[in-house]
Amino acid sequence: MRCPFCESMRTRVLDSRPINDGRQIRRRRECEQCTKRFTSFEIIEQKPIIVVKKDGSREEFNRQKLIRGLMRAGVKRNVPIETWEEVVDTIEREFQNDVRSEFPSAEVGDRVLEKIKHIDEVAYIRFASVYKEFENTSAFLDELKQLLK
Repeated sequence: MRCPFCESMRTRVLDSRPINDGRQIRRRRECEQCTKRFTSFEIIEQKPIIVVKKDGSREEFNRQKLIRGLMRAGVKRNVPIETWEEVVDTIEREFQNDVRSEFPSAEVGDRVLEKIKHIDEVAYIRFASVYKEFENTSAFLDELKQLLK
């Protein structure tokens, strides 16, 4: 590891500890040349998750965008942001464990709805109304009936 202060390649690890449920390693290091200390993080490199939009365009999975959408759906509801982050973590982990690297946006939306149905029904309906693009009240009522079953 190169020292960020003097650019020396001679550094030693003073302390290592797992963070983020063991998905990262935090290392405290010391440069043998300038004796300054710094912290480095080691993470597993993961394959990119690509979302294929309805129009055929592709974009990288954006967890912050999904969390913002869930927070908008859960406005004025008693759902902590940590819950939405856990939902997104679970979905992202499922995609990482899949052999595919590209997923249709419809599959992303369906997985979100599946996960939030039991967290908050109002947030579910709000998210579904945007995701499914309800054209009229009967489509909205059909979704409500499905939720109530």
